[in-house]
Amino acid sequence: MKKILYSFLFLTTVATAQETVYPAPAQKGSIAINNATIHVGNGAVITNGSIVFENGKITQVNTSATATAATVINANGKHVYPGLILSSSNLGLLEVPSVRATVDANEIGEINANVRSIVAYNTDSKVINTLKANGILLANIAPNGSLLQGTSSVVQLDAWHWEDAAYAIDKGVHINLPSLLNRPNPFAEFLGTASNTDPLKRGLEQIEKLKQFFRDAKAYNANPTAYPVNIKLSAVKGLFTQQQKLFVAAETVKEMLIAIDFAKEFGCQVVIVGGSDSYLIAPLLKQNNIPVILGQCHTLPTLQDDDVDQPYKTPAILQKAGVLFAINDDDGNSRFRNLAFNAGTAAAYGLTKEEALAAVSLNAAKILGIDAKTGSLEVGKDANIVISAGDLLDMKTSIVEHAFIQGRKVSLETKQTQLAKRYEVKYGL
Repeated sequence: MKKILYSFLFLTTVATAQETVYPAPAQKGSIAINNATIHVGNGAVITNGSIVFENGKITQVNTSATATAATVINANGKHVYPGLILSSSNLGLLEVPSVRATVDANEIGEINANVRSIVAYNTDSKVINTLKANGILLANIAPNGSLLQGTSSVVQLDAWHWEDAAYAIDKGVHINLPSLLNRPNPFAEFLGTASNTDPLKRGLEQIEKLKQFFRDAKAYNANPTAYPVNIKLSAVKGLFTQQQKLFVAAETVKEMLIAIDFAKEFGCQVVIVGGSDSYLIAPLLKQNNIPVILGQCHTLPTLQDDDVDQPYKTPAILQKAGVLFAINDDDGNSRFRNLAFNAGTAAAYGLTKEEALAAVSLNAAKILGIDAKTGSLEVGKDANIVISAGDLLDMKTSIVEHAFIQGRKVSLETKQTQLAKRYEVKYGL
């Protein structure tokens, strides 16, 4: 009888493989979360409150412990957070780096303004479920590439296809500035790749090529009757009408100064992506209203004379200077799921816990232009909510028990949880 039971459980586990973890249907009826510690995302904390949402929107955030609704979740001793936001990622564009057929993050050529990451976004990626299980519910999907990479879109992580996933489409134009550090490859001659070209000179030439493209685009888009249609030039029209932002991948001070120059010359909103040395020019970034999406904290510094723990300290320096910033996770090994713990590390190096939370929620939403809809637990915003048994930013106590995207209770099952169940059955655990 025991063998028959194990066989039944085994077949049930196989039958519920990740491919059958369906996106959740639209919310039906109101839901209340009671007796919770609510981390609003804007710095406020309600120690014993309740939150109610209906039709995908937050309708109440109460300082009272209980509220009535069709469905009530008792979150006594638990913490409620806004869904975390991955600010810049190739999620859904790259599955297995070593398998070429699963890589759709790059396009051939240097100027690819017309490339739209949203149409290549794969909602069936097995990486997505691991993010939801760690409280990440939204992500900004950006293409990779050499110079002008294309446009990014924000997606919610529980969808049938990219049209369902789309949360904010084509709101960012991404460029990757060439490195302006002259770092010769010591193995270049041995590999036969040695070149007499000055890398700094080549980098400046590429930057001028980018500037010329934007000059052409600005002139082209100023003429509403321009013909013939140029899809590359028209793809960046929103930069000059403030409907798009220019995301500039830059790490060193020289590169960030060029990004500021782009903002001044073309009158567009610029966001620094990476910004490992942004702490050196924090007042200048504040003065020019340039936000920063910091790369992961769990890394080494960019320059040899930086403090070894500088990536941990940079968020606090930007916070003190008044620079709007978000913390990101671009680790290709852990595949972005340690976002909350990057913020937790920053909290150990100068940020408060609520400031660190804002760096992966409300601040990220502001930078991506979606703060009117999400990023904090406020009335009228989408019910993108995470319930954790402990501190979401602490790797030891963070256990996500429930997650809601636009009021829909989403599955937290992953390939890993399914394998765990599989071997529990196999070994009778």
